[in-house]
Amino acid sequence: MIGEELKKELKTKLEDEKSKLEANLGKIARPTGTPGDYETQFNELGTDKEDNATEMEEYSDNLAVETSLEEQLKDVDEALERIEKGTYGFCENCKEEIDIERLKVYPAAKTCIKCE
Repeated sequence: MIGEELKKELKTKLEDEKSKLEANLGKIARPTGTPGDYETQFNELGTDKEDNATEMEEYSDNLAVETSLEEQLKDVDEALERIEKGTYGFCENCKEEIDIERLKVYPAAKTCIKCE
């Protein structure tokens, strides 16, 4: 069972990770108004074919990064929600406790190693 001290430590790690993810998302996207949802920014560099190709490549790269960061942010938000509800540290599948070492490495873990 996760002690209160460790739970506070993990919550702090999750909150720090949330801040980093939001900062990174803010560099390539803007919030849509829905919590945790961002829209990749499209930077116009110019009007010639080379500029357009660069714009599309940058947009495509940023879109992939945005999707990944949003998914990570969603996992972190859900973990913080589970802490508040008192269900943190239990596997979503088998309902068994998630190993403390796993949570220390990845505080947003939803499942135990067996169910992963």
